[in-house]
Amino acid sequence: MNLTRNSATNVLLAEDDDDDYYIFSMAVEEIAFTVLLTRAENGEILLKLLEEKTPDILFLDLLMPCKGGHQCLKEIRANKKYDAIPIIIYSSLADLANVEYCYRQGSNLFAVKPNSISELKNILEQILSIDWKKTLYFPPKKEFVLNPH
Repeated sequence: MNLTRNSATNVLLAEDDDDDYYIFSMAVEEIAFTVLLTRAENGEILLKLLEEKTPDILFLDLLMPCKGGHQCLKEIRANKKYDAIPIIIYSSLADLANVEYCYRQGSNLFAVKPNSISELKNILEQILSIDWKKTLYFPPKKEFVLNPH
């Protein structure tokens, strides 16, 4: 299945902040892609949801209760069962240490949380335009961070 504008993309968003989730869901409704959005409010819920159903794309916040994004990323990438899941870090923690950690742990992209829905829509369009089913895209380090600012 190609992730095209005509087919639905199952997106799992691991995000504990209600406002950030609301903004993300609003942006999803306004883009040209059909997205089925599921939310995990913390890392423990995320890992349970992954056992039930594999998403087409995972957006992972780093700051979450119970089990944070750093630990989730490490656990997910340690499990071969989840090798085909594109993991997009979706965080405001865009300092060099966090970016480097996520790159080395095998996330596919690092999307810095934007300040507006229009910036988020641009990021989502960019990410959903990648044919993740054809090849699991790992960009060169200089293209790893998607920063709308």
